[in-house]
Amino acid sequence: MKLLSHVLQRFLKLDPPLTRDIAVHHDLRVPMPDGVELLADRWAPRTGGDGLPTVLLRSPYGRSGPVFGGAMALPWAERGFQVVVQSTRGTFGSGGVFDPMRQEREDGLATLEWVGKQPWFGGSIVLAGASYLGYVQWAVADSLPPTVKAMITQVTESALTLEFLRADGLSLETPFGWGVQVDGQERRFALLRQLTQGRKRGRALFALPLGGSDVAATGHRVDYVQDILAHDAAVPRWAGLDHRDRVAQVSVPVSSIGGWYDIFLPGQLRDFRTLQEAGRPARLTVGPWTHLGMDGTVMRESIAFGLAHASGQQPPERAPVRLYVMGQETWRDFDSWPPEGHAPRRFHLQPGGDLAAEPPGESPPDRYHYDPADPTPAVGGVRMVRGAGRADNTKLENRPDVRIYTTGVLDQDVEVIGEVSAEIWFRSSLPYADVFVRLCDVDPRGRSYNVCDGLVSLSGADELTLAKVTLWPTAYRFKRGHRIRVQVSSGAFPRYARNPGTGEPHATATTLRSADQEIHHDREHPSAVILPVRT
Repeated sequence: MKLLSHVLQRFLKLDPPLTRDIAVHHDLRVPMPDGVELLADRWAPRTGGDGLPTVLLRSPYGRSGPVFGGAMALPWAERGFQVVVQSTRGTFGSGGVFDPMRQEREDGLATLEWVGKQPWFGGSIVLAGASYLGYVQWAVADSLPPTVKAMITQVTESALTLEFLRADGLSLETPFGWGVQVDGQERRFALLRQLTQGRKRGRALFALPLGGSDVAATGHRVDYVQDILAHDAAVPRWAGLDHRDRVAQVSVPVSSIGGWYDIFLPGQLRDFRTLQEAGRPARLTVGPWTHLGMDGTVMRESIAFGLAHASGQQPPERAPVRLYVMGQETWRDFDSWPPEGHAPRRFHLQPGGDLAAEPPGESPPDRYHYDPADPTPAVGGVRMVRGAGRADNTKLENRPDVRIYTTGVLDQDVEVIGEVSAEIWFRSSLPYADVFVRLCDVDPRGRSYNVCDGLVSLSGADELTLAKVTLWPTAYRFKRGHRIRVQVSSGAFPRYARNPGTGEPHATATTLRSADQEIHHDREHPSAVILPVRT
């Protein structure tokens, strides 16, 4: 444990610990109202641990090992807290059946009540954790006992699964990969299988129909994957998983920490805006991170915020919003999200592959052919795989099914912070098609790197249609000497499911139809990307 402590301190650049003598009390039994017992471990200094503030981490990923035990609990336990790490229902020894996100409100409230009755409890609780561990905080946010002093939600949001079921494009890779992971995570050699079966899982995403992809990857059906493929966000199957209405009712300060390339960023920013509009005490930190790529900034921010509120004090003074401005490569402070002083500015697609502020003149549309049997691939970007985030797009932009539009060399910096969108006048030879738009930064050597992107699925695309695409929010400075580029294509597979072109449901589609696509950019059809530019 001491070796892990030294590694974490050096890697995360944490302040020196108050103690490295930590004891772990395993398999504490936490009763639920229905008689099920959930297991928890308590990490605390061997001497003087009783009475310290408690950090509660509720996780479906287990309580032991260097990642899901030590890395989550140890930095807190060494710096003024005792830590309770609980396995959620149906996982790693806890009773009941794991039905993702289904029982977290009832179980979370019962766990908080249990913690408050323990002889070692010191009177204050901080809720913390990333992704699923952040979602379980929102599940109880409107009914917290007075012993809870703060919430620290990292790369997460209050609706979670519903993010995968967006009406503007079905996420495939992330919910499929997560569903397969948690389905097999308690089997023997699970981690080794995760590392060695990546290609098999990747091939499974090409399965037709997609409803058999889980069987192709695991040899059996995975209920969560089946639900994602078969049910949209409006069906009763997802009732009770959406906690957005609880956000404005939270009674404690919230530190919300996200990443520009995180899968849950739009929902996380929505939750933060809800907190601000409701007048709740909240702060926002967004760094240049993917979902799996956060650095020590997150733990340092979390411990300082949590320890202050748990002790009845105020955390170190800072602005409500702290953003890492990529391109400039620096942290900046603001009063709100989106920050003031950035106004929408249209950059129009032009004939010949240009991108400019001026509206286009008369010109014929650009054309390309999209074949779902050879889908336009996802390169970098918002994903939970190796190679996510910022990536070289050169190979992608050389594909015949990708069109690019680029400004001239910038004679001054262009700062873009806020919500990004695009309006693309589009027509397909088929009624069903997708429009994917990506914003890129082209450096002086001609290398193109993705900043943010988004996709919309269309019906009636065989008629000229204005496709309104919501891209991921960003904070980026395009530097003088660089160029701004926009990509337009019809997919980013496997981040998004392939559009089969037939209108069949994703789960049951067995036919793939290729299409001829048109991008219009003329006086009557001024396609553009809309960037929030500093004024």
